[in-house]
Amino acid sequence: MIITSSPLRISLGGGGTDLPSYYREHTGFVISAAINKYVYITLHETFGEKIIVKYSKMEEVQTPAEIKHPIVREALELVGIDAHPHLEITSMSDIPAGTGLGSSGSFTTALLRALHCLKKNSVPARDLAEQACHIELERLGEPIGKQDQYIAAIGGITCFTFHPGGHVDVAPLRLSPETLHTLEDNLILFFTGFTRSASGILKDQDSRSRQKDSGMLDNLHFIKQIAFDSKAAMESGDLRGLAELMHIHWEHKKKRTEGMSNPQIDSYYELGRANGALGGKLIGAGGGGFLMFYTEDKTRLRHVMTGKGLQEVRFRFDFAGSQVIVQS
Repeated sequence: MIITSSPLRISLGGGGTDLPSYYREHTGFVISAAINKYVYITLHETFGEKIIVKYSKMEEVQTPAEIKHPIVREALELVGIDAHPHLEITSMSDIPAGTGLGSSGSFTTALLRALHCLKKNSVPARDLAEQACHIELERLGEPIGKQDQYIAAIGGITCFTFHPGGHVDVAPLRLSPETLHTLEDNLILFFTGFTRSASGILKDQDSRSRQKDSGMLDNLHFIKQIAFDSKAAMESGDLRGLAELMHIHWEHKKKRTEGMSNPQIDSYYELGRANGALGGKLIGAGGGGFLMFYTEDKTRLRHVMTGKGLQEVRFRFDFAGSQVIVQS
């Protein structure tokens, strides 16, 4: 029995600049934070000669090539498990997919960690992240970025620089203990009630970036500069400045593509701003998921937002990244 976990994440700046269609020409920069909400993978060697895969569906097959779940199939091939008929793989998550917290990257890294553990491979976190990116971006051709795989594998509050040649610089955000605790205490997440697939929004961004659409590129250049400014604000302890940058980020992010927001999400955001939120934004590619606010009055904001039926998800930061939590 092997059980692994990978954390979900919130993005604190630069989201969208981690797509290859942008960083291969302009270099991307993202600040991401792992949180203590997880995707879990359980791997169990079964008695019967078959492979069982349990997620939102259940598959029972004889060979890895027959598996319909694309990430599971590709991960088994990448790790070299091409003939292992006594295997059951189950996935669970603290928060459902389609909510903007990077669950696909968390799923892929947790699965790879479990399969490498089965094969007794020692794989550094950076290599794990690159393997997950290889599966999702190259083997499966998903129009997504690299931040989710990297932050799930590495954890912490981390700055990633995505270079045109593919190399990724990884650097922890340099926060004082006081700033770290204040940031953690004053960020608050509310589920909007909308789940969505990010693929449509990301395909539009990817396509327009490849076509060198000036509106899209100017928007992403601006978002990247806000990420640099957010880094400076946090490292100097100016969290009110960070909150204002989050607000500016969200106002520009909404202009990036149709479907980024909707009238209901906009009304929730304005309600939050009117009741103690100094800044905020929708987490993830857009269209649904979680609103994140920075506030110095959580009690007031929590009362108003939950009164409108939004569910709060309380969290702390995770500094461990993807790991094996049970091996027997």
